[in-house]
Amino acid sequence: MNKRNLTVAMSCAITLMLVAASAFAADGATDNGNTVAGYLALAAGLGLGLAAAGGGIGQGLAASAALEGIGRNPAASKELFTPMLLSLALIESLVIYSLVIAFILSGKIDALVTK
Repeated sequence: MNKRNLTVAMSCAITLMLVAASAFAADGATDNGNTVAGYLALAAGLGLGLAAAGGGIGQGLAASAALEGIGRNPAASKELFTPMLLSLALIESLVIYSLVIAFILSGKIDALVTK
């Protein structure tokens, strides 16, 4: 079993362990807005954290590739600069979309808790 298959198997196992309790819930009569609010808060936090981590990794790789290209051919720095900035802006926009979604979810949390 290679490393990727092991990572996928462990991720599936952890996910199953986290959701097993709610899958075997009896009737849902004790569920209230606080439970849903908790899941929304968890989704907002995990989504924003994963987006920030992915965006940081993507920006690092993009900047690394551009700087390596400039290092190999310094005359091409003007041709590499604009596409690099454009790619960094597009990567950052995805993180900003995640931030907006997190704000929307936090508004829903407030609405559920104040009911």
